[in-house]
Amino acid sequence: MTISEKKKFERHTFRKLRDEISLNQREKVEKNVKLYIDSFIKEYKNIGYIAIYWPLRNEVDIRSLKENFSIALPRCKNKKELLFYPWDKEPLSKDYEGILSPNNSFSLSYNQISMILVPCLSVDKNLTRLGYGGGYFDKLRTDNNWRNVPCIGVLTSNCVSTIPLTRAEWDIPLSGFITEKEIFV
Repeated sequence: MTISEKKKFERHTFRKLRDEISLNQREKVEKNVKLYIDSFIKEYKNIGYIAIYWPLRNEVDIRSLKENFSIALPRCKNKKELLFYPWDKEPLSKDYEGILSPNNSFSLSYNQISMILVPCLSVDKNLTRLGYGGGYFDKLRTDNNWRNVPCIGVLTSNCVSTIPLTRAEWDIPLSGFITEKEIFV
């Protein structure tokens, strides 16, 4: 089986598991994300934007972070380019992939973002992330400046793989992950 075929199988497996999670589990993940950010703020005091995602297909919804923090959302451009923009009061519009995102005139740089929270179909203990296969986050993180920004996966514990996930040469490990049962950062 090729790497592509293995990843396709893993995506199918973990998408089914994610679809089984309860609202209660998702809310517990969200609470742990907030606990982690609070501890991060205590340690670093002055933080910039927290980059999150617009939830799709049963992903854990962490948009309530906007109530207490400066939030950035990604905007997918063509050629697998991902940029982050402040999530302000302006209406959101669909990006290249059809996902709601800001369309502000200026994007944020790596030194304006304190952490990136990314959705995961799965992650393993080696911090290999399984996403949808678009490659946007990995391409962004090929730049060492972006790779130095903590990138933390958000998912429920039933989607944490007990065996190593298939890893391609372009896959860049996460900095950690957060579930309803653990904060592994």
